Amino acid sequence: MGSGDDAAHRLRDLPAVHELAATLDAPHALAVAAARIAIDERRETLMQHGGADEIDLAKRAAELLDQLEAPSLRRVINATGVILHTNLGRAPLAPAARAALAATAAGYTNLEFDLAAGERGSRHQHVEALLRELTGAEAAIVVNNGAAAVLLAVAALAGPGRDVIVSRGQLVEIGGGFRIPEVVAQSGARLVEVGTTNRTRLRDYQRAIERSGSELGAILRVHQSNFRAVGFVEEVGTESLCGLGVPVIDDVGSGVLAQSATLTDEPSIRGAVAAGAALVCCSGDKLLGGPQAGLIVGSSDAVAAAREHPLARAVRIDKLSLAALEATLRLYRDPVRARREIPVLAMLDAGEAELANRAQRLHELIGDEHAEIVRAVAKIGGGALPLLELEGPALALAGAASAVEIARALRRGEPPVICRIHEGRVLLDPRTLTDEEVEPAAAAARAALA
Repeated sequence: MGSGDDAAHRLRDLPAVHELAATLDAPHALAVAAARIAIDERRETLMQHGGADEIDLAKRAAELLDQLEAPSLRRVINATGVILHTNLGRAPLAPAARAALAATAAGYTNLEFDLAAGERGSRHQHVEALLRELTGAEAAIVVNNGAAAVLLAVAALAGPGRDVIVSRGQLVEIGGGFRIPEVVAQSGARLVEVGTTNRTRLRDYQRAIERSGSELGAILRVHQSNFRAVGFVEEVGTESLCGLGVPVIDDVGSGVLAQSATLTDEPSIRGAVAAGAALVCCSGDKLLGGPQAGLIVGSSDAVAAAREHPLARAVRIDKLSLAALEATLRLYRDPVRARREIPVLAMLDAGEAELANRAQRLHELIGDEHAEIVRAVAKIGGGALPLLELEGPALALAGAASAVEIARALRRGEPPVICRIHEGRVLLDPRTLTDEEVEPAAAAARAALA
C-alpha cells in the first residue's frame, strides 16, 4: 500500500467527533470542541504529510480540553526587567491592596452608601480625603483610567465650542494609539496649537489667549511620558502657565507621590497642585503603584465641574479598583512603608546586593551548564522615564535550542515566564522577580532548556 493509500485509509479510520467526545470527562460542549479540534489537527496532518506519524487522539483531545478549560487571563512571571510592562498589566499590587480587593469582592460593600446617615453616598468619598491629604489639593475624584481622566478634565473645563490651548511639542501619542488631539476632539473642544515641536514660549500662549478671548476654556499641559526631546528645546512650566489667569489642566502621566532621587525627572502630583493647576490628571497603575485608575485632583470648583459632567458616570471607577486604590494610597501615609511594600517602588529601590543574591539563587537552581550571570539594563516602562537605565545582574540562558525557541517554551510553561532576548540570548532579570518567584522561574527555565 502506497503512502497516499495509507493516508486515505487513516482518514477513513478517524473517529466521529461524538465518539471521541464521549471519552472525555467534561461538559458536552467543551468535550465536543476539544474532540473536533483534535480530529481536525489529525486530518490536516494526514492530508499534508501522510500517515507516518501516529498520535494518541484521546490524549491530544484531553490536552486540548485542559487548554479550553483554563482561564484566558492568567498569572505570569515577569522576568523581562521592565517594571511597568503594559502588556503584563503594569504595576503589581501591594499585599494590602490585594487583601482589600479580595475583601471587597467577597460580598456587598458601602460603595455608594453613607453608613452614618443611612442614605446614598458617593464612591469618591472613599479616596477623596486621602488624595487631598497626600497631594495638597482641595478636592479629588477618580475614574477608570488615565486617558479617561484627561478626557473628563478637558470636557469639564472646556467642552463643546470652546478652545483648549496645547503646545505642539505636547501633542503626544502613547501606547494603544491614545493621541492628545483625538482626546480633545472627543471632548468637543477646539484644539489650539501653539509653539513648535521643540520650542514653545510663554508669549505663544499669551497670543493664543488673546485670539481666543471669551471662547477659551483651558490650557492643557501634557507630560512627554514615553519620549524626551533634547537639544534645542524649550517649554513653559505649570506655574508660569497658571500665572496667565486661565484654568490649567496638567496631565502629569505616571502619578508620582513618592520622593526619590530616581524619580526627579518625573513631575509629581503634589508639585503640579502647588503650582496652581486647576486640575491634575494621572494614572493609578504606573509609578503610583496601584490598580488601573485615573486620578483627578485640583481646585474645588474644577473638580465639581468634572464630577457633575455627564461623562463622569461613563468613566467611573469600579468597586474592586477603588478598594485597591484606597489601600495603596493609605500606604503613602508612611513613605518608608510605601517604598518597602508597593512593588513598583521596591523594584526601583532594589540595591545591587539584593539583586545579586536573587541572581545567584537563580543561577544555582538552573545550573552552570545552562546559565551565566551577566550585566544587563532594566527599564521602568509604562511610558515613564524612557532614558533611565537600571543596571544590574541578570541570568543569560543557553541551550541546544535557539533563543526564540527557549523564550517560546518559557511562555508555554506553567506558570508562563516572560523573558527578553538581548544580543541573541535569553535573559531573566531578577529586578522584576519576587523572592517567591525565583524557584518557579528556575524550574521553568530548566524545563524550557530541556
